[in-house]
Amino acid sequence: MAKNKIARAVTLHLAAGEANPANVGKDLGPLGINLMEFCKQYNALSAALRGHVVPAVVTVFEDRSFEVRVKQPTTASLIRRVAGLNGGSPRPGHQSGGVVTMAQLKEVAAAKLADLNTTDLDQAVKIIAGTARSMGLTVKE
Repeated sequence: MAKNKIARAVTLHLAAGEANPANVGKDLGPLGINLMEFCKQYNALSAALRGHVVPAVVTVFEDRSFEVRVKQPTTASLIRRVAGLNGGSPRPGHQSGGVVTMAQLKEVAAAKLADLNTTDLDQAVKIIAGTARSMGLTVKE
């Protein structure tokens, strides 16, 4: 089935399974797509990832039809889950927001490997560790 020409592609970061027209309207409303239909598709695709912030790439075509692709949860969301935290430090670099171990970072790196710009798990762990440090977390060996 041939699609129309792509008019726009938008990336949204939403809580998994919790999209509604009120919180996506300002981003998707001007594109003229059916907001309720988007919310149904996104919620169905991300239902298994509840509790995470999940990026969705919305490709809008010229005839106002659209396609939704859900990625892995954000790195920060995965780090917060494995470390058991509500958030990072309010002042990264000045006060610690918590501690995360290398084993926990390896777990996150394995989950995010498909979305990262490397296929080497050791390099992926370094990328994830950088995100953890930018959140104000202390990385333990």
